[in-house]
Amino acid sequence: MIRFSLRLAVSGGREAVARLLMIAAAVAIGVGLLLSTLASMNAIDRANQRQVWLDSGARSRTESAQVDPLWWRPHNDYYDGSEIREIDVAATGPTSPVPPGLDRLPAPGEYYASPALAALLRTVPAVELGDRFPGRMAGTLDDSAMPSPDTLAVVVGRTVGEVEAAPRAVAVTTIATTRPECGNGDCLSRGIRGDAMTLILSVVGSAMIFPVLIFIGTATRLSAATREQRFAAMRLVGATPRQISVIAAVESTVAAVAGTAAGFGLYLALRPLVADVPFTGGRFHLDDLRLTGLQVLGTVLAVPLASAVAARLALRRVTVSPLGVSRRVTPRPPRAWRLVPLLAGLAELAYFLGRRPATGNGQAAAYLPGFLLVMLGLVIAGPWLTMAAARTVARRTSRPATLIAVRRLADDPKAGFRAVSGLILALFVTTSTVCVIGTINANRGSLDGDQPSRAAVVQGVYRAGEQLADAVPEQVLAQARAVPGLQGLAVLHTNPAGLGRIPAGPRPGAPLLTPGLVSCADLAEVPVVGHCAAGAVVAAVPSREFLNLTSRPDAEWPAAPVSAEEVAKLPVQLLYATTDGSTAAKEQVRTVFTAAWPDHDAHTVGDWATEGQQRLAGWRQLANVVLLTTLPIAGCSLAVSVVAGLSDRRRPFAMLRLTGSPLRLLQRVIALESVLPLLSVAVISIGAALAASALFLSSQMDYHLVSPGAVYFGFVALGVVASVGIIASTLPLLKRITGPEAARNG
Repeated sequence: MIRFSLRLAVSGGREAVARLLMIAAAVAIGVGLLLSTLASMNAIDRANQRQVWLDSGARSRTESAQVDPLWWRPHNDYYDGSEIREIDVAATGPTSPVPPGLDRLPAPGEYYASPALAALLRTVPAVELGDRFPGRMAGTLDDSAMPSPDTLAVVVGRTVGEVEAAPRAVAVTTIATTRPECGNGDCLSRGIRGDAMTLILSVVGSAMIFPVLIFIGTATRLSAATREQRFAAMRLVGATPRQISVIAAVESTVAAVAGTAAGFGLYLALRPLVADVPFTGGRFHLDDLRLTGLQVLGTVLAVPLASAVAARLALRRVTVSPLGVSRRVTPRPPRAWRLVPLLAGLAELAYFLGRRPATGNGQAAAYLPGFLLVMLGLVIAGPWLTMAAARTVARRTSRPATLIAVRRLADDPKAGFRAVSGLILALFVTTSTVCVIGTINANRGSLDGDQPSRAAVVQGVYRAGEQLADAVPEQVLAQARAVPGLQGLAVLHTNPAGLGRIPAGPRPGAPLLTPGLVSCADLAEVPVVGHCAAGAVVAAVPSREFLNLTSRPDAEWPAAPVSAEEVAKLPVQLLYATTDGSTAAKEQVRTVFTAAWPDHDAHTVGDWATEGQQRLAGWRQLANVVLLTTLPIAGCSLAVSVVAGLSDRRRPFAMLRLTGSPLRLLQRVIALESVLPLLSVAVISIGAALAASALFLSSQMDYHLVSPGAVYFGFVALGVVASVGIIASTLPLLKRITGPEAARNG
């Protein structure tokens, strides 16, 4: 029976082969995307494991009394917006532990750099980066100890006295192999939130898989009418329902098996591309994108099985009765209950307004299912919305083509919506992505902030009362002022007497902050921070104002009752330099500060947003992947669906042409049957995306939705035009398949 089914699967000639190839192609795309998503989840776990050693100085570590302690001080540095993970080490004996990626510990005056940092050191002047590290580079860290090929890391050898006296230095006797408990900033690796990223990747995978599944269903239905008639004829000559089920299952399983095999090949081809997408702020190692045996086995078995079940369900009418194909009646109209999942998804997001979960895992588990439910709700509600739109248009038109189109849509809205469902989902994903990313960007200013005017370098401590140094050496000031591109330099002093205390916020009763003290002469050199009150000699400025991402030249800071001479004698809390915005100027000033105070970190103002920038950039990359994947698949699904509808109705259209209906009238009918659901449900999809994004932003971030700009609306208009073009490209086929022979052979 199986051999007969295989022969029958391709007995329809080119049409049958084309159908099998399309099903196989759809399955291959789905399997390739699924495997890539699973491999990305696995890569996150492996990347986290690679960087565990960086947290050897964290609190919950297991110590050994059998080896000499290793003095360990983790801290961060930056270069041009990229984080550098630096570990200062000092061995106390020959048995001090050695971190992974090294054959030996660096001696004082030596350092080992990651491959990416070593390459950077070779390409930029030493005054911008290399002079921050003492001595010479003794070698490179092995890639096996780096979470990403882009990771910038360095292990610096110093003396015991240097490390022991530095902030957050600890003595360790073991190198961490499991993620320790982190607190008080004693973890350097900032491991990727694997559980949260799994949920995010699941949503992304779903966003890509939904259109693929729709494409598979559309391709399966290609020439469905012809196949149903063939199977019904076999029932009439004695075939049993079980035999028909086997034939249908074999036909789809053959395509699914071929598609699954091709999907593994597609996954292997996509691996280098997926590895280069910085989903988590950095690229993956190619070797980390691997599948487990269980994942491979599950995919190999589940995909063909699911295809066989889908084929069985798609042709269930034929197995009920051999006359099932002839006994065609108008399908029952969809009911209003189909709106429930869509509304439930929005309600789930609305529920968390004012109830934001405290943990990152809880937030991901709260919001992501809501978006998935809204996406599923759009698919379920689409037929009802299509029917409602068709009935509304029918009451307001008298044109023949429009009446025929809307009558068919009203009678069978599922078929009408099926053609455009992939595009509707793609539109929802696009709108949500643009709204969320655009709103975050507008509020944080971290991707497009006013960096040219805020091109500052900060060195020091950022809590009132703490100090960087008793005084700034004149040599350091001279070196900084000699940097080409330096525009201003200000020194913020500690305020031990608590002079000029300032409210922490605009609300009445806000606590008072103890600001730092800066001479008005220095403040005049850095106008992006603000200016002194008229006649003031010393201003009281909170240290946080030097760390803002946006400029505040209009801010006027109150005078402090102290003279410039008295301020100059106070300890220094912070140095603040502004530059022309060039990388060379910013990094050279940073190097001057870092060399003078190696135990304190120097930052540019843009560094404070680096983590947010990387996260937003990763989200944008995910959004780009979704768009570049879903839109072409949705377009193919639309074209195949229109062709399938033409093929299944070739005889009715041929009869209409024989009775005098012009070809142009029938082409308008086909176009309207596709365009009306697209436009009507697209409006609902955009509205749902705006509502879901607004609820998420308000609940999670206390942001109000920022309306998408002209680029987004232009993109939507371009997508609609492209969809109409796809529909129009299939219309010439109508003339060829609706000739007199179609009516005679029907």
